Amino acid sequence: MSRTNKIPGYLFGSPQVPKSPITFEELELLKKTVMFSEEDAHYLRMAGEVLKDQVDEILDLWYGWVGSNPHLVYYFADKRSGEPIQGYLEAVRRRFGQWILDTCFRKYDQEWLDYQVEIGRRHHRSGKNRTDGVESVEHIPLRYLIAFIYPITATIKPFLAKKGHSQEEVEKMYNAWFKSVVLQVSLWSYPYARDGDY
Repeated sequence: MSRTNKIPGYLFGSPQVPKSPITFEELELLKKTVMFSEEDAHYLRMAGEVLKDQVDEILDLWYGWVGSNPHLVYYFADKRSGEPIQGYLEAVRRRFGQWILDTCFRKYDQEWLDYQVEIGRRHHRSGKNRTDGVESVEHIPLRYLIAFIYPITATIKPFLAKKGHSQEEVEKMYNAWFKSVVLQVSLWSYPYARDGDY
């Protein structure tokens, strides 16, 4: 499932990842809320088979879009010079590629839940920059995590349509992806909520 054995900072399933404060029961309720079903899990696996050899093309598209928006590149820049930190961008890109595969192929179990909260922490001031040991901006506002749902959903459909599946199958893969992205961003938002508010 991993594209490489050594992705910098990729700690899925590691004891270094703290147990999620969100319970598995709460995850199940969130899945119900976004209408994520076993059928969606099936179509996500199908999507994974379609996308797994297109990951670099997808990342080229996403990174090109981020790179064309200075207000987004800002969060990958050195906080003193304002220049993008290339090693940071490259490490995040490799994890982002693995995230595509994890979204499609991983079981949404306790390890997966734990890692989603870890991903959120890495965007929040409580954990940003620590994984990569960089001196970048300390915090990505929650509004950008939420807003990012659209670009990483809308842009995936053409890639899903490239392997000859029926329009109905493409729509089902696309909707499963959309539900999963919303679910994950809901989990990533945990570090941003005040105690008792999540």
